[in-house]
Amino acid sequence: MTRYQIALFGEAEKGEFCKAYPCQSLSHLLQNFGNPPPESHGLFFAIQSLMYERPLIYFRVHEEGFSIEDYLKGLKVLQEEEEAFSDLFAIGIPGVGDDIIINAVTPICSYYQGTMVITEPDLYDYLTSDAACFS
Repeated sequence: MTRYQIALFGEAEKGEFCKAYPCQSLSHLLQNFGNPPPESHGLFFAIQSLMYERPLIYFRVHEEGFSIEDYLKGLKVLQEEEEAFSDLFAIGIPGVGDDIIINAVTPICSYYQGTMVITEPDLYDYLTSDAACFS
C-alpha cells in the first residue's frame, strides 16, 4: 500500500534549517522541532497531516513566507532526491503568498503530480500581488 507523503515548510523552535525531517508521529515533531512560534502555521498543518496518518517531511524555515532562500533550498532537496520522495502527494507552504516561492513550488508539484497546499489569505495575497497580475 502506498502511503502518500506530504512535504511541509514552516517555522519551528528548534531543528536545522532547510533539512528534510521525516516525521511519522507527533512525538517526532516535538522531539525535532519543539513548540511552534507565535503566528506560525507549519507545525499546525504537520499535526493535522500526522493525525490523518500521512507520512510527513518537514522543512524548517527561518520565517514562514519570507525566508525565500530557505524555501528554495528545501525545494532543491525535493528535486535532487526524487527517489526518496517518489510518493510525494502534496507540498504545504502555509504563510506563503510570495510569487517567487509559489512559482518555484508549482513545477515540483507538477513533476510529482501533487497538490500545493496554501491558506486562503496566502492565495489572496498571491492573486492580488503585482507579479501575479502581470504573469
